[in-house]
Amino acid sequence: MSEELLAPPEGLEVRILDLSGANGQEPVEVVRGFTSLAHANAFARRRVRDSVEICRGRGMTPEQVRDAWFAFGEDAEVGGVEDGAWKSATELAHFTATPCRDREERNWRMLDPRGDADDEDADGED
Repeated sequence: MSEELLAPPEGLEVRILDLSGANGQEPVEVVRGFTSLAHANAFARRRVRDSVEICRGRGMTPEQVRDAWFAFGEDAEVGGVEDGAWKSATELAHFTATPCRDREERNWRMLDPRGDADDEDADGED
C-alpha cells in the first residue's frame, strides 16, 4: 500500500465538481500532474476544506454549513486509482462541525501541481 501512496499512478487526477449543478455532472476543472496518490489526496482534502470554509457563515450550525456546501461549494474527487483515494464523505461531518483554525489546512494552492509548471515557465522567461 505504501508504494501506491508514494508512486504516481498513471491517470491520477483530481476532478473539481461544482455542487450547485451549474456544470451538470461534468467537472469544472481536472487537475493532473500529482507526484503521488498522497499528493493528490492532500490537494483534494485541502480544496474541499477551503470550499466548506468559504460556505461557512458566522453563527451557522454544522447542518447549515453542510447544506450551504452542497448548494454552493465544490467537491474534489481523486480519480485514476482503485484504492486509497481520499473522499470528502469521510471528513465532511468533521469539516462542517469544526471551523478551520489553521490556514495551512486550507492552502490547496501550495499543493497544486500546476503552480510548479507556472513557476518553471516564469523562470524560463528571464
